[in-house]
Amino acid sequence: MNNETMIIIGAGAAGLCAAITQSRVGMRVLLLDQNNKIGKKILVSGNGKCNIYNKYISPHRFHGQNPAFIEEVLKGYDFKVVEKFFTSIGLELVEGKEGKMFPMSLQAYSVVELLEYEAKCVGVEILCDCEVTGIDKVNTLFTVETSQGTKTCTQLVMASGSPAAPHLGGSNAGYAFATKMGHSLVPRHPSLVQLCSDESWVKGCAGVKVAGLAKLYANGEYITEKKGDLLFTNYGISGLAILDLSREVSTRLANFDYCELSLDLMPQMNKEKLTNLLLARVKQNSEKPLSLWLQGVLNKKLIPILLEQSKCKVRTEDALNRKEINRLVHTIKNLKLSISDTKGFKGAEVATGGINTTEVNAQTMESKLVPNLYFAGEILDVDGDRGGFNFHFAWVSGMRVGGTI
Repeated sequence: MNNETMIIIGAGAAGLCAAITQSRVGMRVLLLDQNNKIGKKILVSGNGKCNIYNKYISPHRFHGQNPAFIEEVLKGYDFKVVEKFFTSIGLELVEGKEGKMFPMSLQAYSVVELLEYEAKCVGVEILCDCEVTGIDKVNTLFTVETSQGTKTCTQLVMASGSPAAPHLGGSNAGYAFATKMGHSLVPRHPSLVQLCSDESWVKGCAGVKVAGLAKLYANGEYITEKKGDLLFTNYGISGLAILDLSREVSTRLANFDYCELSLDLMPQMNKEKLTNLLLARVKQNSEKPLSLWLQGVLNKKLIPILLEQSKCKVRTEDALNRKEINRLVHTIKNLKLSISDTKGFKGAEVATGGINTTEVNAQTMESKLVPNLYFAGEILDVDGDRGGFNFHFAWVSGMRVGGTI
């Protein structure tokens, strides 16, 4: 190696994008990854289809303690810039729901293989199964100790990700090296993650999936709500609405707040409409058990807990009156579920927190503390909403390394 080399640690979205962008402007790049293949998180994203980014980019879809940094990084880097990059490597894109963009092949492998081909074409050297064990800087030269020997460079990029998804290579290693070099960290918590509950009834509802609305309460105070799939599981609850809520839940649980969800199992109907529907179904001469009667509108597994939480006092259809139906309607629209934990970094798609972005130049991603040290992607205190936003930040921060675009 010579001292004109840039070493990039982490061959994920940000690292690959930085490597290609830097090599295109003449930098000699060595890309290191601890996994046996590059782009592992890319390969599993979007259920294997790879939700590569989102068409509707806005700073409010990203989170961190320094919103001004996020806004500055994104400025001038909308979906057209990212689209141009992928078109340049031969990848055509197609739009899905809510502005989600996918490779036209609908295969994540296409994304990784085209990125790898382009990287090699522009001269990037890629080393897999290469674990970084130490980093030091003397004068202008970085020394990187790895499982494949000592490497040196004058420019170093940390694109090593977060602790999320350790089975795909997620770890705290990058943070440890960054803090040793003087950087500070914003606390990290799991995000886009499933939620756990100690309530035993969820096990009986495992596998039930409804299109619902989840409202989050912390210490009895309403916080926020999300609409989408609710999937009951043996450990608690998952689904798109839950993943969207999980960032806030993780933060609240870390502060030892009591978290509870209020689940609307029929958000498409207001209380009045649902009440009228149930009243119209009542046959006064029918002794049909209430648990069976409710199967006309609800999943069978949910009925026992709805009856329990509603404190409904009747057990047959003919005994129903408006008061009892009001009890049922209230519970259908406000099913309570306490949350005790998340599935942790093991189940998380991303992590909140990371390198304090007040210490990073938003134009070039260079450290303000250590010259020629750069950061890109999830290692920074920036995380996005579900739907391609995290990938968008990874691509853009990779492009910005060194101010090359």
